[in-house]
Amino acid sequence: MDELDSAIIRNLQLDARLTNRELARRLGVAPSTCLERVRALRGRGVVKGYHADVDLGALNRPVQAFVAARLRPMSRPVIDNFKAAIGGLPEVLAMFVVAGDDDFLIHVAVQDLEHLHAFLIDRLSERREVISFRSSVIYEALRNPVLTELPR
Repeated sequence: MDELDSAIIRNLQLDARLTNRELARRLGVAPSTCLERVRALRGRGVVKGYHADVDLGALNRPVQAFVAARLRPMSRPVIDNFKAAIGGLPEVLAMFVVAGDDDFLIHVAVQDLEHLHAFLIDRLSERREVISFRSSVIYEALRNPVLTELPR
């Protein structure tokens, strides 16, 4: 990636709805050059898609939490079944398979603490492979809007 690729990525992360003409103008390059570069970034998998940043409160999901879960027995079928079952639940925003004391970190967003409790009791504790879990309510979420390439 060169400076132009980095500038394209930075601008698209801030506003993925930029037209090619506007993006080219901001970068000081020809629209054809800009379009070619964006297509190349997509082709290489650097730009994987364009997404809307949605307010979770507007979707009646103002309470977020991280749920750490431990499973047993640890086997590929158990892990795959757990990912499929839990990852498809409407409360789940993201799931991470992690190393350390926990096996999964699950990011959920729900209506209120009562619904968080129901998710933990009705969705997690009923699963035989879950031997323990703990939750941490998120008071405030901050996100870096622009990711840049780190030095090699």
